[in-house]
Amino acid sequence: MAARGNVPGAGEFVPEGAGIAELRAAAAGCRGCDLHRDATQTVFGEGPAHAALLLVGEQPGDQEDRRGHPFVGPAGGLLDRALDEAGIDRGACYLTNAVKHFRFTERGKRRIHRQPGRTEIVACAPWLAAELRAVRPRLVLCLGAIAAQAVLGTGFRVSERRGELVELPGHAVLATVHPSAVLRAPDREEAYREFAADLGRARAALEALPR
Repeated sequence: MAARGNVPGAGEFVPEGAGIAELRAAAAGCRGCDLHRDATQTVFGEGPAHAALLLVGEQPGDQEDRRGHPFVGPAGGLLDRALDEAGIDRGACYLTNAVKHFRFTERGKRRIHRQPGRTEIVACAPWLAAELRAVRPRLVLCLGAIAAQAVLGTGFRVSERRGELVELPGHAVLATVHPSAVLRAPDREEAYREFAADLGRARAALEALPR
């Protein structure tokens, strides 16, 4: 998947056949799209090099950008709670994002999250593809529409296929909402119950998949 327009894309920065440690080091210098200019740093994926479960989110948020780790802000806290309730050990998972730099608008002293555009998603796709090749998970859990479409294509709709197991060559995929959507939901308790149930489905699917 090539980046469009004048954006070079991350492909030229991705070392061929690299493991996670080498990919992370290379990603620190990625200039594949314009997001690197304002972001504090690249926020690459973290977790065991060959985790059975790989979680993909949208992009780093403000706290992730400042601290350099995925899912360490409010949405990450909610994700931790739901993972724990589902019986999933976060430490055994590989967590990453479809886009590795924080996209935001400054409003006074605050940095307001902006959804990454198709240009950034396409430009960053080689990193996610390289992570999937290196980790070789049995199950990929997509958190939100951007993550799901990065893995399953732009025609995939989480609203229509949430919680459905999709078999791909090498791994299965299950999509749910992003934990930040739970935090924004009018009925947060109900949204959380549904999200936690999806994580329970992911655990059951993982246990049923061949090793």
